[in-house]
Amino acid sequence: MTSRDASILTSIEPVATGTNFGDRSAFSVDVEEWFQVGAFENTLHREDWPSLESRVERQTHKVLELLDRHRVKGTFFCLGWVVERHPLLIKAIHDAGHEVACHGRDHKRLFTMTRGQFLQDVAGAKAQLEDATGVAVKGYRAPSFSLRPDTWWAYECLEELGFHYSSSIYPIQHDHYGMPEAPRRPFWPIGAGRILEVPMSVYRLGRAWPASGGGYFRLLPYMLGKGLFSLSVRQSGLPGVFYMHPWEMDPGQPYVENAPWLSRFRHYTNQARMAKKVGRLCDSRKWARMDEIYGGMFAQAGQAGNP
Repeated sequence: MTSRDASILTSIEPVATGTNFGDRSAFSVDVEEWFQVGAFENTLHREDWPSLESRVERQTHKVLELLDRHRVKGTFFCLGWVVERHPLLIKAIHDAGHEVACHGRDHKRLFTMTRGQFLQDVAGAKAQLEDATGVAVKGYRAPSFSLRPDTWWAYECLEELGFHYSSSIYPIQHDHYGMPEAPRRPFWPIGAGRILEVPMSVYRLGRAWPASGGGYFRLLPYMLGKGLFSLSVRQSGLPGVFYMHPWEMDPGQPYVENAPWLSRFRHYTNQARMAKKVGRLCDSRKWARMDEIYGGMFAQAGQAGNP
């Protein structure tokens, strides 16, 4: 970490210890096509996407049906690329009582864009989502958790565009993403007073261990994945933030044989078991949308002008 990075991470105001968020954890879904994942970015190129089989609609409806059975409401971070092609899917998510939030337009990582390109990307996706649902979009999640100290300007852009919160930082070390030096508590970035950052859940034991779900939850035995999430909540005293992708519950999706073996392992392993595991997790604790859990903080920021 550079000295500049360190100074940025000290220019934040963590949410006060003792803030009561209730006893619910946040259930979130990153809505994207199976071929838009980072694991395949060097194998399936963007110009290939229009010719590949779209499965996001059936995959997401499967998630909606599962959450409905278990009476869980969550937050769906959706790509503009998806709403362009499946606007009725986004409306169905909203009509089912879930929060629709923004995941950018087409899964570009933040550090591949200039500030101007990022503004254009997110403004367009936000407008598309709001047109599909008729309600204001409050939340944003960076593709592949790609918000880093050198893209801290993104918070100012999000504030300019009318967002209330971001969930774009994973405080772990990973070969594709992560900011292990970032705080675990939600915080207000200085200079973007009305944007609350809600980091993903980790469990600290010597180092930070991923506890927010995603591929880790799918790959690990259920009791270990659930245990890490529960330990994270207990250790931090904060609501947990769980996430998954619709493609993780679709063992019938095409197999990319020429992808690196590690990418194939991460992407395809245990897809047939994921729905059952998620269902068990849904029944293990109380869940809510992110705007419900953190809505009081947004109101506070709006009244005060700054946290």
